[in-house]
Amino acid sequence: MGKIAYIFPGQGSQSVGMGKDLFDNFAAARRVFEEADDALGFPLSEMCFAGNAEDLQLTENTQPAILTASVAAYRAMIADGFDAPDFVAGHSLGEYSALVAAGVLDFADAVRTVRKRGRYMQEAVPVETGAMAAILGAELDVIEAVCNDVEGVCSPANINSPGQVVIAGASNAVDAACELLKERGAKRAIKLNVSAPFHCELMMPAQERLADDLKDLSCAPFAFPIVHNVDANVNNDASVVAKELTSQVSSPVRWLESMRQLTAKGVDTMVEVGPGKVLCGLMKEIDREVRCFNVEDSESLRNTKDTL
Repeated sequence: MGKIAYIFPGQGSQSVGMGKDLFDNFAAARRVFEEADDALGFPLSEMCFAGNAEDLQLTENTQPAILTASVAAYRAMIADGFDAPDFVAGHSLGEYSALVAAGVLDFADAVRTVRKRGRYMQEAVPVETGAMAAILGAELDVIEAVCNDVEGVCSPANINSPGQVVIAGASNAVDAACELLKERGAKRAIKLNVSAPFHCELMMPAQERLADDLKDLSCAPFAFPIVHNVDANVNNDASVVAKELTSQVSSPVRWLESMRQLTAKGVDTMVEVGPGKVLCGLMKEIDREVRCFNVEDSESLRNTKDTL
């Protein structure tokens, strides 16, 4: 029998209505949304279920919303008899969902922390001065070389799959890099609709503010290990979690390496836990041999359970 990993999505997977079906059908999921509303002091659940897309798009709302919808899906799965995974991983913000699933972070602590994380990231760079772009069909070393060649801050932010790398930095530097990459053979360079340039050195002010919050966060022992974004290493030592989450803010998300690390450890089945199917899509580009399912509502939960 191969091993199984549960993987948790990051920002960009949000949509109005997410989590509502789980809330209606699973008491365990309902409790997660109620706990989030209590922890934050405002009805995040209403914003997820019936809010407007603009509000949900604000980073300080998006981050706690995706975390809550993902943990609700995970707790519904466990309540419904799914086995615990052999490993977990999460894409950027999703790392917090993975750490809650692994029993390391208390959910209420995590939801308050990611709300602040979102606000710090938003405030680190004045609006319109930072940008991100997805580069399709270019080698990583070419992308790195171009980022070094342009004037201003620009670097790989999400190394998602062999054919997809997201770059981040100052708007003019990212624009220049996009043009240069197209000249050097990239298939496409697509500017992303994001509110800040995540995972680059422009995020250092946010990283420093978050470091203070993370220092005070209590971490319990791991129920099962995680693969971290920053180094793509397997970890089950709770004492290094704050350091990993701190440096994650300005470091690239090494998703491609993280997934290869999991397959090297014998993982042949992944379940994307939370809204959307972004990570399953990336998995198809990384390794078609790996089975990937998703759980975001009662129907996908049943289908995944029946197949597994």
